[in-house]
Amino acid sequence: MSPPNPNLAYAVKLIHATCCLSGSPSYIDDVHADLGDRGILRAIKDHDTPALFDWLIETLSFQGISDAVASDYIAQHGSVHWVEIAEALARTASRPRLRGYWRFYDCQYNKGSNSCSEPSHIDACPLPRHPLRNGRLNQMAYSLFLFMRDVGDGDFVAWIDQQLIAVDSRSPDRLDELREAIVGPLRNVYGIADKVLAISLSPLLITAGKRKPLWFEVGANLIAVDTLVHNFLHRTGVLQRFCVDHPYGVSCYQPGGCATIVRLIATQIDAREFNPAFPATFPRFLQHAIWRYCAESGLDVCNGNRIADGARCDNTHCQLFRQCDRVALHALRKKNVIESVA
Repeated sequence: MSPPNPNLAYAVKLIHATCCLSGSPSYIDDVHADLGDRGILRAIKDHDTPALFDWLIETLSFQGISDAVASDYIAQHGSVHWVEIAEALARTASRPRLRGYWRFYDCQYNKGSNSCSEPSHIDACPLPRHPLRNGRLNQMAYSLFLFMRDVGDGDFVAWIDQQLIAVDSRSPDRLDELREAIVGPLRNVYGIADKVLAISLSPLLITAGKRKPLWFEVGANLIAVDTLVHNFLHRTGVLQRFCVDHPYGVSCYQPGGCATIVRLIATQIDAREFNPAFPATFPRFLQHAIWRYCAESGLDVCNGNRIADGARCDNTHCQLFRQCDRVALHALRKKNVIESVA
C-alpha cells in the first residue's frame, strides 16, 4: 500500500534509501554479542541487579560529552558500582536524603565548587566521594541506585516484567503504553531523560528478546534522538514537510516530534528486507541507520563537519543529494531566536 500523502512518501523514500546505505543487517546480532561479552545476558537471566546497575551507570555516563572523552575519563578514574553505594549508605543511614528514593531530591551537588543544598553535611556525605566526571552523574548514580533498590525492590528484571505485564494487551495504544510503563518511571530518576534512556534500555531490552518477547518489542521501538538524528530530519526537509520544525531537545520526544515521525515512517518500511530475522516494524533500526549515515564514526556524510549550518548542503557526492530537500540548518536557529525575542 502506498503512503497516504506525498510528504510521508518523500520521507519513506529518503529514509529507506538511508537504510540501504547505512543500515546494519547484523544490528541485533551485534547488540547481542556486545552485551553478552559484558555479562549482561547472564545478569538478566540471573536477575543480577548490581551487575545491571554497574553497566547502566557506565552507559548513562556517555551523555553531554563525546564518547571518546567519556571513555578516557572512565578508563582513568573508573565508574561507581552498586556495592560501593550500598556500603556507603549502610554507613550513613542517618542522612535524610539518602534514606530512600522518594527522599532523594534537590541535592544540588556540584563537583567543581564542592557544594550542595546542605553544606553542613557535605563532608560526611558519601555521594561526592565517587570519582565521576561531574556532580550530576554522582546524583544520577544515587538516584538510580535508590530507584532500583526501593521501587524495583532490588530486582530490576522482575520490575520490568511486572511493568510490562500490567499493560492491557487489548489497548489500542498498547505499544505506547508498554514503552511508557518502563520509560515513564525511570524518567523521574535524576539526570535521566528520554534520549539516554533509549540509548541504554533499547540494547538491554533487545538482548533479552529471545526469552522475553515483550522486552524485545519495547526495545525495538525505543528511539534515541541525538543532534545527528534531529539535524538529519531537519536538513532533509522531513520536519518542514510535516510542519513540525522545532529546536533540538525535549520537543523531539513530544507528540509529532522526531521520535513520532521515525516511528510513523517505520510502519511504512518492512525491516525484514534488510534481515528476515528483524521485526517488520523496527523504528530502532531506522534511527540507527540515520545515525550511522551522519556520525563521524559511521559513514560521516550528513553532519556539521561536512555541511555549513547557514547554507543548503552542496555535497553532490552524497547519494541522497538529488532527492533531498537540503534545508539549511541555520534557518531554524534564526527562527527560534526571533520567536524567543518576540
